[in-house]
Amino acid sequence: MGDDPDFPAYRDSLNRHLDWFAERGLAVPVWWRDDDAVEPTPALERLLRIANTCEIEVALAVIPANATEALAGRLAGERFASVLQHGYEHRNFQDKSRGEKAAEFGRRRDPDEAIALIRRGRQRLDELFGARFVPIMVPPWNRIAPRISARLGEAGLHGLSTFTQFHPRALVQVQTHVDMIKWKKERRFIGWRSASLRFDYHLARRRTNASEPLGILSHHLAQTDACFEFLERTFALLRAHPGARLTRISDLLDEERAARGLAAVSRPAGAT
Repeated sequence: MGDDPDFPAYRDSLNRHLDWFAERGLAVPVWWRDDDAVEPTPALERLLRIANTCEIEVALAVIPANATEALAGRLAGERFASVLQHGYEHRNFQDKSRGEKAAEFGRRRDPDEAIALIRRGRQRLDELFGARFVPIMVPPWNRIAPRISARLGEAGLHGLSTFTQFHPRALVQVQTHVDMIKWKKERRFIGWRSASLRFDYHLARRRTNASEPLGILSHHLAQTDACFEFLERTFALLRAHPGARLTRISDLLDEERAARGLAAVSRPAGAT
């Protein structure tokens, strides 16, 4: 690991926030989502090593149209890996020439056609991953038209996960909040100072609602060594502190459904 001079300040700030919760007998639930998985790669291996070392589940948002048998075989037996649905083929259908932001299932898509494709993708992931698949939609680019998201249940999906602090009351959502990649111009780690500011904001918000999950987002295929180091060090800190609770997406989905008076999502015997 590197000796970045900004890391100690990040570590101390994160621990101070977590101390506040622990002193009050609280623990913020933390979960981890990683996007764009389709096949085994060296970057995926590195991701899984972090998950196993830190004992935190990585919820892999898998692209159904491109998902391989090899990925299903690689994940078989993994204790700390689940699968979510990442759109259908991760293809943009918006018009960039008009300034529209990228989306696979944006306002230009016919809702009936969209739901048919999403259902096909869900069936593909069911076949490949079985009980490891948690029926949650992760829309590519974290965008989905409301008239499509409102019908996800028709495709057999029980929840939605994007990248935002907002939780529309009409949907069961488990969001992500902290992304360590700087995407514009060149892809790289945002730096410990910027990462600290992001945790400052989200952990401060949770002082009035400690039960709201905090989601960390990664993209293993786009990450630098510094991004992987961020994940390793951050999860090690969170795992060691009683003010945080590392949790699984399936548990968060059931907790969110229970809060809305909905039944838990049924899973085959032995599913984790």
